[in-house]
Amino acid sequence: MQRGHGTGGGSTALSDGINGGSSGDGEAVKDFWQRLGLPGLVDVHTHFMPERVLAKVWAYFDAVGPMTGLEWPITYRHEEEERVALLREFGVRGFTSMLYPHKAGMAAWLNGWAADFAARTPDCAHTATLFPEDGVAAYVREAVESGARIFKSHLQVGAYDPCDPLLDPVWGLLAEARVPVVMHCGSGPAPGKHTGPEPVGRLLARHPRLRLVVAHMGMPEYGDFLALAERYEEVRLDTTMAFTDFSEAFAPFPEGERGRLADLGDRIVLGTDFPNIPYPYVHQLRVLEELGLGDDWLRAVCHDNGARLLGLTPGR
Repeated sequence: MQRGHGTGGGSTALSDGINGGSSGDGEAVKDFWQRLGLPGLVDVHTHFMPERVLAKVWAYFDAVGPMTGLEWPITYRHEEEERVALLREFGVRGFTSMLYPHKAGMAAWLNGWAADFAARTPDCAHTATLFPEDGVAAYVREAVESGARIFKSHLQVGAYDPCDPLLDPVWGLLAEARVPVVMHCGSGPAPGKHTGPEPVGRLLARHPRLRLVVAHMGMPEYGDFLALAERYEEVRLDTTMAFTDFSEAFAPFPEGERGRLADLGDRIVLGTDFPNIPYPYVHQLRVLEELGLGDDWLRAVCHDNGARLLGLTPGR
């Protein structure tokens, strides 16, 4: 099915009929997963973090227009309690608190916050993060032993090589514990010193059992990251912002690669970047449907694969 890209005529984001963050969001999202016979959604890429950190993230996105030429309005710019309530209204039965440091000395503190957030938010998977620094192996082990179910690594923001020797024991620990790591490693929306498939390929050659989740489908190096998933059976990709009108305007997914999406249907998981998205939540779901890969594929991507990854009960 063809659809409009960017902000021109035919944009699905506009035809969703929802003014970002309006009261109609919940019903539109629920209609989607109920039609598929699902008990809800599992979203492995949502952001919750300390208020002052999130405020800085939002300030960055507010400035993205002048910096990259892209306007990036935050659709769900709400207080924490309201954002949690919105995900529950959408029927998201499992989500994460993706958070990440931009310098040394932050990760252990962020992990403490995330552990407390998970304790008071039972539908949020206990999330943790890391940074190549002295002591990283100790605080990652502590997070795993305290119940962390997923980690976030951000090569673009952190500006570090995933093959930094300080991280080598960490990847081994996480591979052995079978704890997944969502890694922003693609070069979109702007490349970083250590983004792209080459550093990740070196990492996986050393740790082939690492349960790596490539964020944003590896945008814009989609094909290269799909190839890594085909080579390493523990590699997954999340859908975060991929296929949306917003991303298609600057990093379109190649039409010829859709067959590979179907073949990897058991290792693609729903991610959205909620709340930091410039369109309604339901738009991500509808563009996945418009790929035309079938209801079984959608059920796996939007619920079943993520539920297995986070260790949730099947629910159906």
